[in-house]
Amino acid sequence: MISPAPACSPHETLETLYQCHSREIWAMAYARWMDADMALDLVQEAFYRLWKQLQAGREILCPQAWLLRVARNLGGDFRKCAFRRNGTQPGHVLDGLAKPQQVPLEKMATDETREQLRAEIAKMSRLDREVLALRYAMNYRTRQIAARLHISLAAVNMRLSRARQRLFKQLSEQGIAAVS
Repeated sequence: MISPAPACSPHETLETLYQCHSREIWAMAYARWMDADMALDLVQEAFYRLWKQLQAGREILCPQAWLLRVARNLGGDFRKCAFRRNGTQPGHVLDGLAKPQQVPLEKMATDETREQLRAEIAKMSRLDREVLALRYAMNYRTRQIAARLHISLAAVNMRLSRARQRLFKQLSEQGIAAVS
């Protein structure tokens, strides 16, 4: 059986842990909340909390699982907080800020298509988003996905196939022919 990530060791350095697990934590957070900036913030906060725990002398037997759980909990808390709902400034204050230069028409079209893609992916079930993120954002092979999700290879292939079909159908209904 191929292990999707190195075995957890309580003696790993924080840098090694970051190299091994940061992408996976980001992908999990992005798949759940469809916000790249939030996912990056959650990765940073999870590793900061891990560092604090290690400095305090706490023994964490499986840092990967600990980091995933902390990031998942932080994301749920962040989604509920008043800052997220209300921000720091009312909208009319932000209207007075300088606008960036106009971008070329092609970039706008690409950005619009990608935004439509993100919106359609956000409508998908959490399981579909998770399997697509593991395959395409994390570049995991089906064996690695099967090990990570504790399912068979056939189940991974079926989930990927069905998730892609559902996404293609949603994109077709929106008039999006191809996404680069």
